[in-house]
Amino acid sequence: MLVPAMASALALTAAAQGEAAGPVAAEAPTSAQAEGVISYPAAYFAGAQAGNAWEMLLRLPGFALDTGDTIRGFEGGGGNALVDGQRPTSKTDPLDELLRRIPAARIQRIDLIRGGAPGIDMQGKTVVANVVRKPGGGLRGLVAVANNAIYDGRNHHGVRLELSGGKDGRNWEGSARYGYGADDGGDDGPGVKIGPNGAIIERSQIESESDGLQKTLTGAYEQPLLGGKARIDGRMFWDHWKFEEDRQITDPVFELHTTDDVYLRKDTELGGRFTRSFGPRTDLEFIGIRQTRDQDITSAFASPAETGRFNLLRESSETIGRAVVKRQVSPALSLEVGGEGAFNKLDSHTHLALGGAEVELPAANVTVEETRNEVFAKGTWRPAQAVTLEASLRYESSSISSAGDVQLEKSLHFAKPRLAATWQALPDTQLRLRVERVVGQLDFDDFVADSSLNKGTVTAGNPDLNPEQAWVTEAAVEQRFWTDGVIVVTYRRSALDDVIDRALIFTSAGVFDAPSNIGAGTKDELIVNLTVPLSRLGLPGAQIKGEATRRWSEVIDPTTGRAREISDLRPLEWEATFSQDLPRWKATWGIDVFGGWRETSYQFDRVATVKLESAWVKPFVEIRLQPDLMLRMELNNLVERGIRTTRNIYSGPRDVSPLAFTDDRDLTFGRTFYVRLRKTFGA
Repeated sequence: MLVPAMASALALTAAAQGEAAGPVAAEAPTSAQAEGVISYPAAYFAGAQAGNAWEMLLRLPGFALDTGDTIRGFEGGGGNALVDGQRPTSKTDPLDELLRRIPAARIQRIDLIRGGAPGIDMQGKTVVANVVRKPGGGLRGLVAVANNAIYDGRNHHGVRLELSGGKDGRNWEGSARYGYGADDGGDDGPGVKIGPNGAIIERSQIESESDGLQKTLTGAYEQPLLGGKARIDGRMFWDHWKFEEDRQITDPVFELHTTDDVYLRKDTELGGRFTRSFGPRTDLEFIGIRQTRDQDITSAFASPAETGRFNLLRESSETIGRAVVKRQVSPALSLEVGGEGAFNKLDSHTHLALGGAEVELPAANVTVEETRNEVFAKGTWRPAQAVTLEASLRYESSSISSAGDVQLEKSLHFAKPRLAATWQALPDTQLRLRVERVVGQLDFDDFVADSSLNKGTVTAGNPDLNPEQAWVTEAAVEQRFWTDGVIVVTYRRSALDDVIDRALIFTSAGVFDAPSNIGAGTKDELIVNLTVPLSRLGLPGAQIKGEATRRWSEVIDPTTGRAREISDLRPLEWEATFSQDLPRWKATWGIDVFGGWRETSYQFDRVATVKLESAWVKPFVEIRLQPDLMLRMELNNLVERGIRTTRNIYSGPRDVSPLAFTDDRDLTFGRTFYVRLRKTFGA
């Protein structure tokens, strides 16, 4: 196994400019870790038979991929992986999918940046992986076919094609993908309704399935232009999903309740980036993005006593312009200033009928427009070899207007300072501190009415929301051992204002639950990230990698006035992977385990808890049949874990009304067998 070499700040700066950095000096690990950057050459991942950048990052010690947040605008929404020192231009193309499209043959090295480095935009993260590609290269491609055999007899297949090439600074890439998928959120199982006295008042058997077809086309082209480099990216995405549920009530009398949902979605995106260097230390970057999303959702419910139909038509768009100037003052100091503007529009129309009669919904038909501007300044300074300081200030202003059922105009302004410090206390020990004001973004989905007919839930829209704000304080300790062993312990505390949760609203149409600002709150998180190489324990090429997060939260319930946890916030999440490379057999095998979790939502007249009652276990094996042909097999949901949903329904507001009944559903999704054959070709 190769010992990672150190990548200097100057080499990172070259990568950030999209240039090929010079060879990385092979220095002792102590020197590498003292500067907070560890460089892993492509050969480091050879034993894992990694085929692309995403598979390499899965094996990167001390790193867990964060794909970023889905927000409006560009600044602050990136994940913790860069490509040649830059965040990918696309917003709708998932970061993990983009990394899957970078072949391992094109990768020179991966730099793990811990705590910051001059010339690298950390995207607000404390740990970032930078994928550095080799320059040039001829035609490369990949063809993959896959099939997922579902336990109930369904077979979901998929096909993937990727091509890339380039010469003399002109590079292009494209991909086409389509495939069928299934939702593992529950399928078949018993349901029961329990009265407030504990007596069973209804028994049922539920059979459901949720699946659909997704298609994606992507393309990109870049070339030298006006002394710099220009790149254009495009993406189109289609999603056709359906959900079908038959709920057979067997006691006290037989009844059949059916739900049929159809979800149609189409996304488009066109983005461009232009970068140019003015001398060896100054870079200019322009980014422009235009994206659209059209959605058509239909839900139909039928029972002997009632019928219902819900329709939602939604069109949204976003246009972004961004400019940044970066200055490498010295190898130890870099500065960045810039700004961006974004215009967002949502046009939503909602319709609900129960028993053939129209039901008036608050915020059923609205048009929302948002103009959002942000300016920012950032600096990264290394005053000593073992110390890195990062400071930034962002100022955001936005104007939101709503027309239709809800008419309002409001302006919002927020300053968002950030200060982060990293100290390499010992050769294998790093301490990281962060203080930051974080301002969330309003979710346009909260602005309009919604419904879940099979659960009897109707939710009002509320465009008059303020974004959630938080002062975040974070401390992390990273300890490295056994060359590639890492443990990182992070504690994060968020003091929240304007928490967005659920509350009761009164309208001319009646009483509804709606997203609302419910006041202040707190959220504490303890995160442990662990990588353990097992060679010293007699298992060469083996590794255990995992992460666990424990959360505590508190807000005042707007219905009862008592303290409770924040809705839909999971108190505990964890996952772990064991993998072992078997070079003699040209194979890698392992087991992925995703732990159980619980989340509870609080509405004015009900409390719903969803539990993943056991772990999701997935053994896998990957075999290199030929140098360019890879076979992967997975057995998903080995222990046949299920999802249990328990809803306590009250006859009115929970603070003054008795419990009417408890609805409990215990649904199980069985095993699936996934097989994929992937062939690569080209230089």
